[in-house]
Amino acid sequence: MASFGGKRVGVAGGNGVGQILAAIAAALLLRLMSGPGPALLLAEEEEEEENDKADDDGKDEEGEAEVTSAGKVVPMTIRWSSIACSLSDKSGKTVRFLLKNVSGEAKPGRLLAIMGPSGSGKTTLLNVLAGQLAASPSRLHLSGILQLNGRPFPNQAFKFAYVRQEDLFFSQLTVRETLSLAAELQLSNVFSEEERDEYVSDLLFRLGLVGCADSNVGDAKVRGISGGEKKRLSLACELIASPSVIFADEPTTGLDAFQAEKVMETLSQLAWDGHTVICSIHQPRGSVYVKFDDILLLAEGAVVYAGPAHEEPLSYFSKFGYGCPDHVNPAEFLADLISVDYSSTESVYSSQKRIDALVEAFIQNTSTILYATPLSRTEVCKTVTKFRRNSIVKRKGGWWRQFRLLLKRAWMQASRDGPTNKVRARMSIASAIIFGSVFWRMGRSQTSIQDRMGLLQVAAINTAMVALTKTLTVFPRERAIVDRDRAKGSYSLGPYLLSKLLAEIPIGAAFPLMFGAVLYPMACLHPTLSRFGKFCGVVSVESFAASAMGLTVGAMVPTPEAALALGPSLMTIFIVFGGYYVNADNTPVIFRWIPRVSLIRWAFQGLCINEFSDLQFDHQNSFDIQTGEQVLERLSFGGSHMREAVMAQGRILLFWYWTTYLLLQKNKPKYQQLEPSLVDQLQEYYKEIEPAPTPTPIDKSDRFQQQLDSPPLDQVEPTQQLESPSLDQLQPFIIEGL
Repeated sequence: MASFGGKRVGVAGGNGVGQILAAIAAALLLRLMSGPGPALLLAEEEEEEENDKADDDGKDEEGEAEVTSAGKVVPMTIRWSSIACSLSDKSGKTVRFLLKNVSGEAKPGRLLAIMGPSGSGKTTLLNVLAGQLAASPSRLHLSGILQLNGRPFPNQAFKFAYVRQEDLFFSQLTVRETLSLAAELQLSNVFSEEERDEYVSDLLFRLGLVGCADSNVGDAKVRGISGGEKKRLSLACELIASPSVIFADEPTTGLDAFQAEKVMETLSQLAWDGHTVICSIHQPRGSVYVKFDDILLLAEGAVVYAGPAHEEPLSYFSKFGYGCPDHVNPAEFLADLISVDYSSTESVYSSQKRIDALVEAFIQNTSTILYATPLSRTEVCKTVTKFRRNSIVKRKGGWWRQFRLLLKRAWMQASRDGPTNKVRARMSIASAIIFGSVFWRMGRSQTSIQDRMGLLQVAAINTAMVALTKTLTVFPRERAIVDRDRAKGSYSLGPYLLSKLLAEIPIGAAFPLMFGAVLYPMACLHPTLSRFGKFCGVVSVESFAASAMGLTVGAMVPTPEAALALGPSLMTIFIVFGGYYVNADNTPVIFRWIPRVSLIRWAFQGLCINEFSDLQFDHQNSFDIQTGEQVLERLSFGGSHMREAVMAQGRILLFWYWTTYLLLQKNKPKYQQLEPSLVDQLQEYYKEIEPAPTPTPIDKSDRFQQQLDSPPLDQVEPTQQLESPSLDQLQPFIIEGL
């Protein structure tokens, strides 16, 4: 028995059984509320089964499973040969060779620097090795051989880090928050929360970011960490998944000498830790050059030297009479040696002749210059097995976990963006004051009808343009970050868009509320509290729809400049068909669909219904407008309800978000695939043809007797002959060679 409210209430099943059932029910309810859901549970069970199966398949020849930690660096040796890249113009008549028969090697524990003058193909080669060369199947042709630990691997088959020239981050997050969120997205099921925090702290210490760990990253509007610290933060974000290979494109660009040396010192330390580090660099200072273990010199897309750095290249070029003067930076000497001097015709000819001779000399001495460290087959197999199972970090945590983390990031970015929010708040209040001053205290006269319609139209246009412009200036940069994160498999596109929509609702609704709170009493619109709330609700939904339209435009065009050119132009069309300038009944038939998709029109219609419904006007003549319903009839809004306008705006909002999703999926970066070279294609072609049988040796003494015993020529059956490839079969290879 249990007492409740002063009375004794019996519990079914006795004292102990009832308490047990209640505890079981509470536990089940707590499990349902806190669990990931049936679909996620099934997905996790399937994932665990796949991991168990992979563990069973990954056993070595001795029957023992290989176990490696998630943070261990798997050594990777990358070799490439006969890399050729050509780019044709739109007409296909002119072809420019970006890379010409480039070969080289990058080994673990060593820092390889790709050097050369501007336009020599450094970034192109780096993108080819990383599988990040933007695809253009009709104009770009890429061929060659790329091997990983002695075996051919397709593009993006190994876990790598790619540090680009431009550092892209969410500006309002701190350094620690940026790394922590990246670790949670990529290592959610690899490490526990305490281990992730310790791992992040270790990365901050290794890359020298402890002093700025709690500082905002910053951007052009808000001062944050320095350029060198941003570059090291880029490295830290890429190192979270313990990549085997690190690519860095011009890591010293935009940095002073001290920061550049610190960044290169970090890359050198990463190489010492076992990573394979490849970077492109233009002309380093002497203290940076000594940190290179190997260098690859490019001139006009061809290799001039590939091998150990320091004194070896100077000794090599001295054999051809090009000695480095004393007290001269070797990097400057090498850059001057392989650069074309365009000061005069004679200098162009002599420098071009010198470069051609050095390229030809390297081709003839490749076997003695190009370094190589062959691996045994057992080492290759074991290394590749470890690499496949541990180096590539799959996206973990499920859809809801990604959504929660992305919502947290989006909210921090939106709420902390003080300068942008202050500007938007001031502009909302200033525009409301200006419009309120122009339409000050509108009465109920006949002339106030036009003033009310003009004010409502201006309010709709102002709200939409402010939200659209803000999105167009921010989203293209954020899109680059999202594309980078999606390429790494950090999260999906759906959780990102939904989290962005929900995180911006409180901030986005604040500015229309400020606008309405100042404008409504100044203009003396329909003075009821419910009408004021509906007014703010309509302009808020319109603001969200305009932001969604800005996302679509930003996903459609490649640059912010193009977005700022296209967005307002598209909005102008919606303004023309917004219901104020052209009546819906007078719209041409071929344009009847535009008012139905115009967010300006639906916002204007909702504001007019809210304002003119049940509104009486002063009149003296019989032909004067007496009620607001008559105004709605003249605007072709008669018989419509405000709910219809709000629902139409909601449909437009969902349409623009869905279109953004499809465009981002379609415009996902695509990279050029590495095709076999011409020689490799011919070798594969001839391998498919059965070779001719080897003739049996004949004794010269018996040759005459065999000729006598041979049957007549007309009785000899024709034998199987080896057919040569036809001209049609060889034509693709000939054209490729040309």
